[in-house]
Amino acid sequence: MTIIIVPNKSLGTLVLVIALLLGACSQQTQPETESIDIDSSSAQIVTSTPASSEATCTFSEEPVLVIGDNEEDDNQWFSMIRGMGRLSDGSIAVVDRASAEIRIFDATGRHLRSMGQRGEGPGEFTDAFILWVTAGDTLWVGNYYPWSYNVFTAQGQFVRRIMLEPLYLNTSRGGGVLENAYTVNARETSTRDPDFGAPDTLIVEIHDPEGKLVGNLARIPSRIWGQVSEASNFSLYPLFGAGAIVDALGSTTVLAHGSKPEVQVLDDEFNLRMVLRWSEPNREVTRADIRAWREDYRERSDPSDWDQYDDARISPERPVADVFPAISSVRIGRDGRIWIRQYDRPREDRGWLAFGADGKFLCHMTQLPGAVREFGADYVLLLHRSDLGVQTVRMHSLTSPS
Repeated sequence: MTIIIVPNKSLGTLVLVIALLLGACSQQTQPETESIDIDSSSAQIVTSTPASSEATCTFSEEPVLVIGDNEEDDNQWFSMIRGMGRLSDGSIAVVDRASAEIRIFDATGRHLRSMGQRGEGPGEFTDAFILWVTAGDTLWVGNYYPWSYNVFTAQGQFVRRIMLEPLYLNTSRGGGVLENAYTVNARETSTRDPDFGAPDTLIVEIHDPEGKLVGNLARIPSRIWGQVSEASNFSLYPLFGAGAIVDALGSTTVLAHGSKPEVQVLDDEFNLRMVLRWSEPNREVTRADIRAWREDYRERSDPSDWDQYDDARISPERPVADVFPAISSVRIGRDGRIWIRQYDRPREDRGWLAFGADGKFLCHMTQLPGAVREFGADYVLLLHRSDLGVQTVRMHSLTSPS
């Protein structure tokens, strides 16, 4: 890993550039550049060995709240849930795609009010996407095309629309909204080399509360793409390949690459505050792992729907990473904890790791029964899909080691 740190005298300066070497995943030589070794910087280095700890976080077997299962209430029918968050009074805000509404439900699941609608006027959405709850229960909801933010009070009053300058034609590829109203947005530059050559680059940028570009925060080499003979018009990345990761919430921004058990933690002034590192033993990919993945892919696929793209995914021409990724995703909790979704290996569900705001390892946690949308101090909000495709919000209580 090569890290360039430029002193952060103001938010207008370039703060951090990361070039994570992709090893065997890339045949490209990274350009040499003057750098400062992260271990000699002012950032705190926190290392841990989760494998040696039995500390466990648990979640309630049954949800403590479900929103979307009351067939008698039209407000509980969701076409597609695009975001959710919990307010300070325990109520839940949910974004529905088709209606382009933000719906507020109380702590029992009763609908209270809605805001927003489809359109291009103030407080309206062309395509609502993701929700953040910030200071004072202010609601920020992404909207595109182009990518922008609509801001509401929890009572439903539209505050303003924030357009990014220059325009983002697509949704942000990561990041989020901080308490100080700065936003962290990400876009990708893509080469899509057919020969699995140069990686895409994730460009992470800071925008001020008015949407104006402050500067680049990071440039992270991301996934490598290519094509195989089974489907020459179809791009895919190497099996067990990893990509760049960015999240931002509260006063924290995190940057990572899935290939390494390491997370860079920045404060709300975008200074590098801490580096989390943990041991991740036995990551080598074996022939048995490759065979198991291909067998499982065939087993879960419908033979009647099998096509050339499925052939491409299991093709022997598809490159395979030498080691498994360490990270699938990173989520910052509302309480400042950092949650790492470990990369699942073939026939091995590896669950979550939790770290405190101080970087110390807290606990292991098994896979959750839904897609995580928000971690709180004592709860987790999940997007749950039934076998019939019905989407609901489910909140489970969380218990941490004493």
